[in-house]
Amino acid sequence: MSPASASGALVLAATPLGDPRDASPRLRELIGTADVIAAEDTRRFRTLAAALEVTYVGKVVSHYDAVEVDRLPGLLDAVRDGGTVLVVSDAGMPAVSDPGYRLVAAAAAEGLPVTCAPGPSAVTTALVLSGLPCERFCFEGFPPRRPGERRRRLAELSDERRAVVFFESPRRTADLLADAVAVLGPDRRAAVCRELTKTHEQVVRGTLAELADWARSGDVLGEVTVVLAGAAPRTAPPVESLVDAVRERTDDGERLKDAVAAVAEATGVPKRDLYNATLAARD
Repeated sequence: MSPASASGALVLAATPLGDPRDASPRLRELIGTADVIAAEDTRRFRTLAAALEVTYVGKVVSHYDAVEVDRLPGLLDAVRDGGTVLVVSDAGMPAVSDPGYRLVAAAAAEGLPVTCAPGPSAVTTALVLSGLPCERFCFEGFPPRRPGERRRRLAELSDERRAVVFFESPRRTADLLADAVAVLGPDRRAAVCRELTKTHEQVVRGTLAELADWARSGDVLGEVTVVLAGAAPRTAPPVESLVDAVRERTDDGERLKDAVAAVAEATGVPKRDLYNATLAARD
């Protein structure tokens, strides 16, 4: 492992989602003093700097998905040489569904200084605007584009008790919501948040069925974040009502122990209680 740089540092900085006034004083300072600025989109970065009325003197390099790996050696060299490398995405926090984590991992592996200038995040902004319980949540990034894979991902989340946050393309938002209705049911609560902090910010709340109808009725435009309410806890059925399901499996040749385990797992009842109820019914 190389020794840490005496003065260089890798800094990941959150940028405004839309409203430049959300930029922190620290972000302004970093833009003006960084030796290298690795921007997901160099044109957007220059537009942001102009909106903030900040003059930058550092070298600006592109740092998007396709070139992220190729940029690693040069950016790490800059930190090793004592420079400050500022990493910014188009909006929000780098490395969250945006380039950045590979660079952080490589710098950390060498013991190079890595820090963060926190700020706006579409994930937490959408959560607090959703009107849904969000004291616990999970972030799923962009869902799969292919319908079958997308439905399988939703099925994996069907029993997730935490709120779930997705990023989605406006072109695929209607498809995501339609699949969510089919997999999770029409009554699950959700919210679609688009153009957060921008002039045309909109938050649409309702059931998945209502949101799917809304998305089908017109074009969904802008940056989209979808929040799904967590699943309600399952209510286990009475143990006695499951004895017949165990009997059907044992009649087909399955061992009693295995049949009880399978039915108990599928329904959420304790295995011991179901086993005892099955034996009592036999007697």
